[in-house]
Amino acid sequence: MTPILLVVGALLVAFGVLLPLYTFLGYPALLSLRSGGRRRRTPPPDPQEWPRVTVAVPAYNEAAQIRDTIEGLLALDYPADRIERVIVSDASSDGTDEIVLEYADRGIELKRVEARGGKTVAENVVAPSLNGEIIVNTDASIRLEPDAVKALVRYFADPTVGVASGRDVSIENRHDEANAGETRYVNYEMWLRDLETRAGGGIVGASGSLYAIRAELHRHPVPGHLSRDFASALTARDHGYRAVTVNEAVCYVPRTHSLSREYRRKVRTITRGMETLGWKKHLLNPFRHGVFAWMLFSHKVCRWLIPVAAVALWLGAVLVAAGLGWTPAVIALVVGLVAGLGLAWVGQARPDDRPLPGVLSLGAFAALSNIAILRAWFRAWRGAGQAVWEPTRRKTA
Repeated sequence: MTPILLVVGALLVAFGVLLPLYTFLGYPALLSLRSGGRRRRTPPPDPQEWPRVTVAVPAYNEAAQIRDTIEGLLALDYPADRIERVIVSDASSDGTDEIVLEYADRGIELKRVEARGGKTVAENVVAPSLNGEIIVNTDASIRLEPDAVKALVRYFADPTVGVASGRDVSIENRHDEANAGETRYVNYEMWLRDLETRAGGGIVGASGSLYAIRAELHRHPVPGHLSRDFASALTARDHGYRAVTVNEAVCYVPRTHSLSREYRRKVRTITRGMETLGWKKHLLNPFRHGVFAWMLFSHKVCRWLIPVAAVALWLGAVLVAAGLGWTPAVIALVVGLVAGLGLAWVGQARPDDRPLPGVLSLGAFAALSNIAILRAWFRAWRGAGQAVWEPTRRKTA
């Protein structure tokens, strides 16, 4: 082998090792340094008068759980004359709308979109008719703590805040063994968003499970095939606002009990995320957007490059082995990557009622997540994003 190929192999190995280290360890460490060791913020006090809010829940064929969703909305602790509760039906055909109408005399409003176009399209259609100064967005499968809306709204007393995102808590279904890997990932993501908020630049994407946004920002239309929750933070930045995470605004997200189902969900959401960032790619310019551009690149782009780094690591290991021989370290790298692929296959192939045990489940989740990113890159490159929303069917407790 020529020295050039050996150097190329070494560089590929270095890239394959250093990118994940930076993404999952270096970036959080730099955020901690930038925050100057600042502790978590003390929640702001209650405003003298609570602003008018609209809580909007998009729904498509959610008859099986929409009653529980509505009861949760009715249990929210917010002044009754300052809250509007809206179910946005994306042309549901399973009786969802009829159930919602049963609650009309209790303040639940139905806004039906006659032609199904997907979640983002439905939200674009109804946005001008929502009456709140602040729009709180959640999903039918999510359960909110009664004080979650107040917790979000308090932060809008800061005129620099345009979006406030809740804290996802992954919960186990009572009747199913759950995906432990998903829970660990959610916990890591919430920790990272807290660091980003304390570092001052604000988070780069809101939680799709629960976030609030100023009405004037919510009314900006988002292309139907894109992710509105991710776009909300980017739109806020475009208009001079920050997006923050609010640890006190707790929402409960049922874990996806199937790794194969979680894989399909990730392919959809990551593809939409990539296309959303492509729509707002100017925010990656560090000369115009400074620290926010660095955070956006580190949190999103670097994470989406992790499976590319894995492929580079494997190719680099093969080139190094061809030049220097199959050393124990090179053999371990190649075997580890092959084992990861095997674990991913086993994880998605197992029946839902026979999940992998904890450590193996985490490994399978990580491997499948990276395969999902590779597939999402291909779909985004082809422009094959899913325009029509299909909600994740999570079994609630």
